[in-house]
Amino acid sequence: MEFHNKLTNELYNAVKMILMDLFTNKEHYYYVTLVTDGGAHTPCISAWSYEALCQSNANKKEQAVVKWYYADSPYCCWQQEKLEKADRLLLSRKNIWELDAEGFGKEHTLRLKAMEKAVKRLDEERIFGINQNRSDVVVLVEVMPPDYTNTKRAYRMNCANSKVFTEWLKEAAEPLEDY
Repeated sequence: MEFHNKLTNELYNAVKMILMDLFTNKEHYYYVTLVTDGGAHTPCISAWSYEALCQSNANKKEQAVVKWYYADSPYCCWQQEKLEKADRLLLSRKNIWELDAEGFGKEHTLRLKAMEKAVKRLDEERIFGINQNRSDVVVLVEVMPPDYTNTKRAYRMNCANSKVFTEWLKEAAEPLEDY
């Protein structure tokens, strides 16, 4: 539990600094994600704003494709260096890929819960309401490549009847019924 709390706090502090800097541009964000890999290693922030999407070189058809894709955002890995303490904390653990299946599952879950808890704390502080209404932004903790757990977390983190969340569910979410 001590590691979980330390990781949650490190992530919370780093992500808060990153987002407070990012949101100074006064753009209107519709997608903010803390994204990690399949081993739940150090995550990165990514976000899309309506302004960034319009300023991209993508045509309307291409915009529909990249609109929810973290890696194509100009804000992907924004100020990644601020996650250095969280990175060191994660690296202090046994290599997750060397654990047996049960150990991997427990460690993976612990890491993702810390990420989700950190983002929820920021949400409670209304940080995602800077520059836009909170109901106008999808806030996520995602694993890439994507899987159904992203959708499960998304339901816990967003208002199920918001217009933008409904769009994300329709256009980008991994279906739950397949699992």
